[in-house]
Amino acid sequence: MKFYNLLFFIFLTTLLPAQQIPDTSYHPKITAPMYPPEGGPFVFIDAAHDNFHTRTGRYQSFTSLLESDGYRLADNEEKFTDQSLQGKVLLVIANARPAENAHPGIAPTASAFTDAEISAVEKWVKQGGSLLLIADHMPFAGAAANLAAAFGFTFYDGFALYRPGKELIDFSIPEGSLTDCVITQGRNAGEQVTQVRSFTGQGFKIPADAQSILNLSASQTIYLTDTTWVFNDRIRHFPATGLSQGAIMDYGAGRIACFGEAAMFSAQLAGPNHFKAGMNSPEAAQNFQLLLNLIHWLDYRL
Repeated sequence: MKFYNLLFFIFLTTLLPAQQIPDTSYHPKITAPMYPPEGGPFVFIDAAHDNFHTRTGRYQSFTSLLESDGYRLADNEEKFTDQSLQGKVLLVIANARPAENAHPGIAPTASAFTDAEISAVEKWVKQGGSLLLIADHMPFAGAAANLAAAFGFTFYDGFALYRPGKELIDFSIPEGSLTDCVITQGRNAGEQVTQVRSFTGQGFKIPADAQSILNLSASQTIYLTDTTWVFNDRIRHFPATGLSQGAIMDYGAGRIACFGEAAMFSAQLAGPNHFKAGMNSPEAAQNFQLLLNLIHWLDYRL
């Protein structure tokens, strides 16, 4: 049996969380902030589901970027109910994990959300809430699969790769893998996005009413691993043709954006050599603008 050793990119997993630290020096310049300082609405980042990415943790750069754009950031510290979601307008859920998982990273992955929570979130979006749901490769994809399914998205609890050992994916408009649309056009030419990079994630199927932003193809493969980061010849796999790694959709009176990779909206230093992973990577220089455009769309400013 042939095994693949993925030492270089294992920093992206839960197996070595100590190897990932926020890059606090990363501060991209926003030439035209959406709001004056602290003049925008609150963006709540989930912290109630053992999230791997949180406002004060691995999403510090996510937080500081949005704050520079005038948004106010806060933690969501309660399980989702009609009452806990009342009054919230923008919610980000990034890499939630099951509260009780005896074997983390081993399939099958339990849902991070109860049926009651999923019902509350679906109802909240339908009534006008805006949700950014981010769920990375296995086990994060599986943990969010039931929530995504409530909106018609099919998350595959695996990895979207060119092949084991080649995980980074560059999406570009000239190649057609990045969609030319409101999200990539922004408010003006200065906010246009033509290329972004993701740092190992999942691929998912979108409903008919959704629009894919990050387009996977037959060049990539979905590997349905039964153990996180363990690849062998017996793993089920299939081409990623027609799947997405980032999509948006109007849903009732609300909006939802689903993305299958979390590091692309972070700025992290990984491993002993402090490898730049996320928006601080030179190859991901436009990722921050993609994130801002997404938030602006969810905020009905685009």
